[in-house]
Amino acid sequence: MALTPRPSFKTLFTETATGQRGRPAAGMFLSSGDAGIAEIVAGAGMDYLLIDAEHSPLSLESVQAQLRVIAGYEPIPVVRVPQNDATVIKQYLDLGAQSLIIPMIFTPDDARKAAAAVAYPPEGVRGIGSALARSGAWGRYPDYLTTARDTITLTIQIETAEALEHLDEILAVDGIDGIFIGPSDLSASMGYLGQQNHPEVVDAAKTVLAKAKAAGVFAGVNAFNPDQAQDYVDAGADFVNVGADVALLARAAEQLAAKWTTVETETTNY
Repeated sequence: MALTPRPSFKTLFTETATGQRGRPAAGMFLSSGDAGIAEIVAGAGMDYLLIDAEHSPLSLESVQAQLRVIAGYEPIPVVRVPQNDATVIKQYLDLGAQSLIIPMIFTPDDARKAAAAVAYPPEGVRGIGSALARSGAWGRYPDYLTTARDTITLTIQIETAEALEHLDEILAVDGIDGIFIGPSDLSASMGYLGQQNHPEVVDAAKTVLAKAKAAGVFAGVNAFNPDQAQDYVDAGADFVNVGADVALLARAAEQLAAKWTTVETETTNY
């Protein structure tokens, strides 16, 4: 029985998709690791959902469980892997993650390493095991080995001052589909720890957006603050990551407690 691979992240940024949507794509982190929460959020109407395996307590099994429940809904699942390692990336690809974000890309060599990890030889170094894995639907995707790279979206994360220094070279690396800007780590590396909305950090992020667009690479940014998110949209962001399941739950629980108890809470804006 022949099946067809599902769309990956980059399909949100085709001329047709962008024209039909009439706005940047919007998504949010899934950090809880709970497939039930992933399914609840999947029905809310986001364009994509970003499963965060870098900063959250997620196993390969829990990531796969979330991918399975999201598959029944419209949003495209994206997975941020823990590190830029070919073996780790291979495992996430084989369990069926078609859209990956690779964190902590500092140099063009880092970008080339990530690009090689998502492609089969001779273009890359991805190990071949798809016939026994969800990635190739257990042998049900015809010609998967020769077409797999077309079904995968590789987004790399620009989140350090060093990466900014090498940005033009990084954007020139073959195989990079998109850029995700991480203002939290970027602000820290620029000497503004915890100040994601510092003017110099915002200006740096906007520079990345502009250069990515000029290079023909889609680019987006993490911005939980609505005003800052809109500012990035106005600056040309192709997508904005505007929240997280755990943050929404924490803030909503605090608001409920504040209304019905005497508890005072502090909130943190990311």
